[in-house]
Amino acid sequence: MGKIFDALEKSKKEKTRRPTEEAGRPSGQKKIQGKKKKIDRNLVTLLSPRSFASEQFKQLRTSLLFPKSGVSPRTIMVTSAAPSEGKSFVAANLALSIAQNINEHVLLIDCDMRNPCVHTMFGFSRVPGLADYLTNGTPLASVLLKSPVEKLSILPVGEPPDNPAELLSSEKMSDLLKEVKTRYNDRYIIVDLPPPNFTAEANALARQVDGILLVIQYGGTRREMIEDLIASVGKEKILGVVFNQFDERISDHYGYKKYNKYLADYAGHV
Repeated sequence: MGKIFDALEKSKKEKTRRPTEEAGRPSGQKKIQGKKKKIDRNLVTLLSPRSFASEQFKQLRTSLLFPKSGVSPRTIMVTSAAPSEGKSFVAANLALSIAQNINEHVLLIDCDMRNPCVHTMFGFSRVPGLADYLTNGTPLASVLLKSPVEKLSILPVGEPPDNPAELLSSEKMSDLLKEVKTRYNDRYIIVDLPPPNFTAEANALARQVDGILLVIQYGGTRREMIEDLIASVGKEKILGVVFNQFDERISDHYGYKKYNKYLADYAGHV
């Protein structure tokens, strides 16, 4: 397990490289990613920090870091009731918002091995990642990517495997989550996972995280799908609900400039 610690410690100490050229390239190794793309405009907490959406993520961050119970969850699974409801958007922006705080470091893990997109949101083309670490024993340090925010590291999926359920329910994946959770008291782990009602791997990982955020399409997700999701992951694990694709016009009442269709609102405990 020391190798996991060494990789994370190295990631924590490294200076942030220019995201358009060197992010994620371990020292002394060749550049592994392809042509760099622009950072996704939906990373509102990074590109539009004064927007209504960004303020909502700050509120969500506060609710998670300073809960009424007094104990903040260190490993947070972000999932949804159905595909295309914005779970990756919420996971990425929440990770950025926490990393922008004064003391907290964040590891964002893309566990959506069937449809990975976190790496593209941060402007990377296909790179080695979690699947390579779990399957081939690729060193963790070589697949961690640096984000534009110094305290946020990204573990992408890598090459989508044929057996995502087996990999994510493996002992090696379980060990990874346990170690990154217990090693540092200033590190949060945000895990982007596909809908549990559609894939087997989400249920396996749901039992290993401290809490779960549900992403619901505002006015679009059917009630029965939400009820099935809650029953699947367990109500006691649910930290709250994030409504995505919230009506932008509401932001006008607060004096915020419109940004795009993605706005989020923390709904509190279910």
